[in-house]
Amino acid sequence: MDTWAADFLTHEAHALLTRLDRVTPFALTEVMVPAANVPRPAQLAIERYLAIGRQELRGRVGAYRRWLLSSQGRRADVAEAQRRFTVLRMRFNRVLTQFDLFADVLSQRSERDNGVWLSGLDVLAADALALPGYYESPAVVCYLDRGVGAAIRRARTRLPGGGENPVAIIRVPRERMVGSGVASSLVHEVGHQAAALLGLVDALRADLHIRIERACGSEKAVWRCFERWISEIVADFWSVARVGVTSTMGLIGVVSLPRAFVFRVNLADPHPFPWIRVKLSCAMGRALYPHPQWDRLSALWEGFYPKDGLDPGTRSLVRDLEAGLPELVDLLVSHQPESLGGEALADVMDVEGRLPRRLHGYYQRWLTTPSEMYDTPPTLVFAVLGQQRADGGMGPDEESETLAKLLVHWALHGALGTDNSRSAPERGAILSRVPQLLT
Repeated sequence: MDTWAADFLTHEAHALLTRLDRVTPFALTEVMVPAANVPRPAQLAIERYLAIGRQELRGRVGAYRRWLLSSQGRRADVAEAQRRFTVLRMRFNRVLTQFDLFADVLSQRSERDNGVWLSGLDVLAADALALPGYYESPAVVCYLDRGVGAAIRRARTRLPGGGENPVAIIRVPRERMVGSGVASSLVHEVGHQAAALLGLVDALRADLHIRIERACGSEKAVWRCFERWISEIVADFWSVARVGVTSTMGLIGVVSLPRAFVFRVNLADPHPFPWIRVKLSCAMGRALYPHPQWDRLSALWEGFYPKDGLDPGTRSLVRDLEAGLPELVDLLVSHQPESLGGEALADVMDVEGRLPRRLHGYYQRWLTTPSEMYDTPPTLVFAVLGQQRADGGMGPDEESETLAKLLVHWALHGALGTDNSRSAPERGAILSRVPQLLT
């Protein structure tokens, strides 16, 4: 390889390092109020992951430059030297892609109101995911995006360009801010992370395969549909178990689409089609929290989208799927995976504490002592407020205002809880005044 080519590639490799050095930690670049910060474990995990990526790339660039100067490099063909440099540049771009992925999440924390609300949603997500004694929860961070559907990039899954995602990242629909429906979308996505940690989808799929083998005719087709949709079904179950009727009402808000989409059956889609998905959510709620409201919601949904006028094939499938819902829900409620030590899924999620009569009792106490609401776990708060909405006792203005205050409180609580510059009594004194400050 001639000297000019070696000098050219050496310069290009050095330029990669120069640009890489300008990719600085988020702690030095992002401007946000302390209450809008992502949870400290999440920030540390992200910074550590990206620092390791930068360090690895520096090592590869250094090794490449040493190779160029070695006798082996000097004897190499120019095309081989260029090939090796191209691989390095591709790795450099992958590092930037991963940096930008987290930058998109963190940059919103500097937005007025939204930044602090997102921090509050981080707390809600952590509470929805927590299952002490069964797994160690990864850190969760949230961000807003357009559209009506939420999504999750689960922790410990592969990132673009390789590497394991250090945190769970949940995309929250901007149009859901701020109302109780945000909990429906967010907790559904948390359910995907929980299901992965517990191995629920594979365990349930094994049970569904048994039912498919035993079934015949149209019943076999029904269980095949459930098997195809089980990942989304489990996430919906987690959401209903955590926030009760709030989940189903929020789901109705998401999937209220033109009629053609509500009844469109696409077995390539892992989601149940909207009409049967809402009916299934009502069936889950009916099994976990017996109450007439589930029949009312189911009838309301049928009133929105009556089955009249469906083509015979779709009508037959809808009828068969509806008939199979009770057995499917019974399977979900009674499922005892090894990851839960033989416990049923419904038994480890505090279902008893979220019965409608208990939720109503919480709200009645909060009317006289509002400060109690601020000390209640976020998922339970959303369950209570959603139940109040279902009972007709809370309008959208009051709901939005109350939830905005709660998100700020949870964000501030999270920020002060890790503020080592203040003594514990100082932090406690400030937090005790939060409900008054937000009134």
